Amino acid sequence: MDAVIFDKTGTLTRGRPTVEQVIVEPGFEERELIDLAASVERGSEHPLGAAIVAHGHLGGLGFQPMVRFESYPGRGAFAIVDGREVLVGNPRLLQERGIPFGDESVRQVGHTAVHVAIDGRVAGTFLIADPIRPESAQAVRDLGAAGIEVWLVSGDSPAAASLVAEAVGISADRVRGGMLPADKARIVTEVQAAGRVVAMVGDGINDAPALAQADLGVAIGTGADVAVEASDLTLVGGNPRLVLSALSLSQRTTAIIRQNLFWAFAYNVVLIPVAMGALYPAFNVLLNPAFAAGAMALSSVSVVTNSLRLRGVPIVVPAASRSQ
Repeated sequence: MDAVIFDKTGTLTRGRPTVEQVIVEPGFEERELIDLAASVERGSEHPLGAAIVAHGHLGGLGFQPMVRFESYPGRGAFAIVDGREVLVGNPRLLQERGIPFGDESVRQVGHTAVHVAIDGRVAGTFLIADPIRPESAQAVRDLGAAGIEVWLVSGDSPAAASLVAEAVGISADRVRGGMLPADKARIVTEVQAAGRVVAMVGDGINDAPALAQADLGVAIGTGADVAVEASDLTLVGGNPRLVLSALSLSQRTTAIIRQNLFWAFAYNVVLIPVAMGALYPAFNVLLNPAFAAGAMALSSVSVVTNSLRLRGVPIVVPAASRSQ
């Protein structure tokens, strides 16, 4: 494997973002903003949407019925709630819908901004924090030490992606933010075109195209079902260090398979001619049936014993598993 591309949310971060602040525009009320936005996001599977829903539920909000729900992968969602048109997403989605949008001064360091428009007007912004997993920096170092390039490709803002990349030690020239699902797949293709074998690690609906495009798609088991379906390998748990463990185990398994094939064929290639009497004319030697049976048993023992060496491959075990 030459390169590993991470999505940010759910792989390098905890995947359970929380709303840190709600900014309300003049003419709207905070309770109304949260209620309508959380009601829309109940139909979304994105972690940022889940954060808004959780924030709404804390105040007993977000349970209003909605109609005409529409999802825009990598951008946001729309629905009609209580007769009002509610759009929740990033600035790109607001611009596509022709909704006037001001400056980006609401962004704060380390936060992702999710904007809400009600009836064609910007009503407010949710500032959402997504803490970095404590294992992420070590995972990046481990991959780098193994000679593997590490990339970060995220649907979050370029600023948020850059902050995470800096915190975990990913080079700035290998960070891409504001990526749509098709953009993530394109980045994978570009890295492949440079002659590299690429693994994509993701857990969301937006990662599915890139997971399918990569030479190896790695899904986080706690993520969306569509990501799991589009991947080749699923990691149980969210520890990013398991990526290198999985790659190491796969490489070692492949080597063991080749060795087992050699030993299985070697016994047969050597002993079948002997059993046919190839040595009899010159050495008057025939293969006793008991020895033939013993050789076949030894072949099986060799294969099984060699395979058991896989138990010695080091695997990162998450702390939660060790405590059980």
